[in-house]
Amino acid sequence: MSRFRQKQKHEVPGLNLAAMPDLIFTVLFFFMIVTHMRDVKPMVRFTIPQGTEVEKARQAGIVYLFIGKPVNGQGDVVGGESRIQVNDRLITLSELGAAIEQERSQMSEDARQHMVVSIRADRATEMGLINDVKQELRKAGALSINYSATGKQKK
Repeated sequence: MSRFRQKQKHEVPGLNLAAMPDLIFTVLFFFMIVTHMRDVKPMVRFTIPQGTEVEKARQAGIVYLFIGKPVNGQGDVVGGESRIQVNDRLITLSELGAAIEQERSQMSEDARQHMVVSIRADRATEMGLINDVKQELRKAGALSINYSATGKQKK
């Protein structure tokens, strides 16, 4: 009898993939839960200006007001004059107060007290239109206003 054994070929065992579908569905379920869907589809084209003092706003009681050039369903600009959008409808400046009152009436009491109007205006929008919008918001009693901007990009 010999003291040395012949070398046996050792194979790496196959990877057990039985738990893979459970893991995939768990991750898929997680992303479905935490994903935020956009409530309002912008009907105006706007490029948000950059800001130096940018901070995230709370979510409760925010009314988004878009100001920019109107676009069609394909995203092509169809007009030359800036328009105002509140939720899913385009309005005129004179209808802004009624639109804000309608949004306020649909909120809960707590959200109504802390209502903020977030203006997302195109960087090329004339300041005169923004001042007119601010005056209409003041008449409607919406005194808490913020302006959406992107952070200044570092080079």
